Amino acid sequence: MTDADFAPTTIDAQEVAKFEAISAEWWDPDGKFKPLHLMNPCRLDYILNQIVGQFGTQPGRSALAGLSVVDVGSGGGLIAEPMARLGAKVTGLEAAVGNVAVASAHAATMGLTIDYQVRTAEAAAADGDQFDVVLALEIVEHVADVPSFIEALATLVRPGGLLIMSTLSRTAKSWVGAIVGAERILRWLPVGTHDWNKFLTPEELEAAIAVAGLEVVDCKGMVLNPVSGDWALSDTDLSMNYILTAEKA
Repeated sequence: MTDADFAPTTIDAQEVAKFEAISAEWWDPDGKFKPLHLMNPCRLDYILNQIVGQFGTQPGRSALAGLSVVDVGSGGGLIAEPMARLGAKVTGLEAAVGNVAVASAHAATMGLTIDYQVRTAEAAAADGDQFDVVLALEIVEHVADVPSFIEALATLVRPGGLLIMSTLSRTAKSWVGAIVGAERILRWLPVGTHDWNKFLTPEELEAAIAVAGLEVVDCKGMVLNPVSGDWALSDTDLSMNYILTAEKA
């Protein structure tokens, strides 16, 4: 028995059940996870630039060689797989058993080695696991205890490493775009996928990260072009989706 057996959890069982129910659709670009497929190039571009800048690696097909990356809330592996292709040693932590099954099977068909685990960030932190890069993308808005979750994420970051998070800001624009538009009108996501009241503004998330002992070094908005469906980074528009990087001294 390890410390992880006694670790608290920030998992919201109802949130896990939502994603368990649609886990088979992770790799369908026109399915329930279409918004993440569309967003992925923008997220990956940001993540890679932050990692290369921090660790001085060379851009290219082996840009992440020698680095350890954990994707917390790894879902079907949309982020974990590109990290592995770029040479990183990747671990995926996921609460939904169905997601891990789908992600593991897809990685195998792609010839990728990714260590997917049905395990929480809190359990990994309690066991003393640490990584060069900790990713927590589109997950903080689904947890039950934000401060405890971020504390666990911070513990997983090695000194000199990075925490990269993305989420939705709690604004009128995100209510219209994510709740009314994506769920109720376009039906990109099942109704009830998001709880607008659990969205965090950049200021709120940055404050929680600071309490956990990390320094936010960059924050960008992610803006959707409704005509092309493409996402782009923005220095000024953080009114809906945003992504940030924090460093551990």
